Amino acid sequence: MALTKPPGHMDLALAQAAAAAKRGEVPIGAVLVDPAGHVVCEAGNRTRELSDPTAHAEILVIREGCQKYGSQRLPGFDLYVTLEPCPMCAAAISFARLRRLYYGAPDPKGGGVAHGARVYAHATCHHAPDVYDGLGEVQSAELLRVFFAGRR
Repeated sequence: MALTKPPGHMDLALAQAAAAAKRGEVPIGAVLVDPAGHVVCEAGNRTRELSDPTAHAEILVIREGCQKYGSQRLPGFDLYVTLEPCPMCAAAISFARLRRLYYGAPDPKGGGVAHGARVYAHATCHHAPDVYDGLGEVQSAELLRVFFAGRR
């Protein structure tokens, strides 16, 4: 289901993505929101900084949220992320039992939700969140375009 106007939570994710770009990280940001609509945590990619290929924005906020709530699962929580999650992050979202996933730009090359692995479409997927794509798509795609243009 495509949405066009980013709400405040996606604005926070976009700010995290911009901050990641300034650190030399791929500009992807994520925000975890509790069932009452309060921001639990937010992060941008930190794979280079932490020398950790799993330090994607989505993984970082899921880890922090689970630690804050003392649980391996976060049912009822929502995730806002600027780019379609990769297969690793899509699986983590499923394992965490997140209620909804909102993402900005699609990722035809590395995505794991609407492209590529399509993690939630598999019969072996135990939980699939409600997925809303296209939220802040233009802004998310522009951050990525500018970042990678500067690298070429």
